[in-house]
Amino acid sequence: MTLDYLIIGAGPAGLQLAALLEAEGRRDYLVLEAADRPGAFFARFPRHRQLISINKPHTGGQDPELNLRLDWNSLLSDDPELLFTRYTERYFPPADLMLRYLGDFAERTRVKVRYHARVERVSRDGGGFTVRTTAGETFTARRVVVATGVPRPYEPAIEGFELAENYADMPVDPRDFLDQRVLIIGKGNSAFETADALMETTTVIHVAGPSSVHMAWRTHFVGHLRAVNNNFLDTYQLKSANAILDGTVRRIERDGAGFTVTFSFSRADEVVKRLRYDRVLACTGFRFDASIFDETCRPDLVIADRFPAQTDEWESTNVPGLYFAGTISQVRDFKRSTSGFIHGFRYAVRALHRVLERRHHDEPWPAAKLDATAESITGAVIARVNRTSALWQQFGFLADVVTVAGADARYHEEVPVDYFARAGLAADGHEPDRAFVVTLEYGPDHDKVDPFDISVGRIAQDAVGQAHDAAYLHPVVRFHRGGAVAAVHHLAENLENQWDRPEVHVRPLADFVGRCLDVR
Repeated sequence: MTLDYLIIGAGPAGLQLAALLEAEGRRDYLVLEAADRPGAFFARFPRHRQLISINKPHTGGQDPELNLRLDWNSLLSDDPELLFTRYTERYFPPADLMLRYLGDFAERTRVKVRYHARVERVSRDGGGFTVRTTAGETFTARRVVVATGVPRPYEPAIEGFELAENYADMPVDPRDFLDQRVLIIGKGNSAFETADALMETTTVIHVAGPSSVHMAWRTHFVGHLRAVNNNFLDTYQLKSANAILDGTVRRIERDGAGFTVTFSFSRADEVVKRLRYDRVLACTGFRFDASIFDETCRPDLVIADRFPAQTDEWESTNVPGLYFAGTISQVRDFKRSTSGFIHGFRYAVRALHRVLERRHHDEPWPAAKLDATAESITGAVIARVNRTSALWQQFGFLADVVTVAGADARYHEEVPVDYFARAGLAADGHEPDRAFVVTLEYGPDHDKVDPFDISVGRIAQDAVGQAHDAAYLHPVVRFHRGGAVAAVHHLAENLENQWDRPEVHVRPLADFVGRCLDVR
């Protein structure tokens, strides 16, 4: 039997897509999982067992949509028992709870998963795919969706890099590093998570990498260094033995029981020094594993070959019918939004499901009908921006789109911005010639200034005419006509994220929508 969809990987993304297919009544699918349980990644990572995805059950409100803004771990379902916030009150939960949650999610949604099914080879023949497991099972499918994450360590081109202990395999007991000098290569969360864990037992820790440390509170990219992992910065700036090295590791050499590392400093006229350490740890991130694909369907890779190249439909750019979901989909908003994380890609997977429904099953994008009036459209936009979690989490990447055809308007939720720009949202009986694209976005150059520097002027919350310069997250409405953006309106930012003040938010938006509708 040839399946409609074969999903590789029963992590959060694979389970999310399977649950959406199951709920839609599309039962012609199967998930293949190498391990004996869903979400096996979380049995090993993060190595020091604390998640950095926030969990806040006490929000003061009962709106489940709004509460997902502060719940970064739950998958999407209609079952209120399948909220991660039911499992713990810990703001940064232990990783073992994610394993338990994903197991419960798989069981309660009744998704079809084949465990102990490690994929060995994927090939393409004609209009479909053949997938073989290490156990000798063979499956055929019209489409394959890869949701395996990034399981292989990323190894930069450093001479002697193989001598370093990798984050995936290194010991995590701090006593194992007692009285040792340690070099950590990498400046992301795994590097600083490791440094924080080892500070009490080591003599010196150096954290090294060619780029500056990027703070998530400044860039608004949650993959940059989070505050929960940045205690190490104190020990450096307050001169407590440790240091951050800005530059390039050129060479790692074994030196007796330790190592000599040749390092080129980038902030000291390229001074080159040889530094000695007892241990070298590599926390350089991960990459996609393309080894399972044979020459008939090997996807093109991008960003130092770390991710598969993808279209605006999350399809391989060179292998039709091969799709991607989960953290490997971050190539489309790399270091700009949140597709690399559960609280982002759960919505991207839902959008992928809608793309698949539209493309392969002739189902239109879900939409609510509106009157094509300024009052009706404004009311719908204001209601959504004040509670949407998808646009909040996937800022600038997903949009609500109001299409207009004569007196008929339709409100479509959570559409990828690039997808709409290319494919549009025409449906039977609805051929729009205009559209309003609604996103939540940070202001221009928001990552160029210190958000805690009060000397940097912030736009007043009621300064309607200056809303386009607002730095904080706020709604942006773009009017599309003739396939191009014809006008843009920014809603003034608000501390409580409530964009419903009549004279500050509602009336200026209604005036904007009215002017756009009046254009012939």
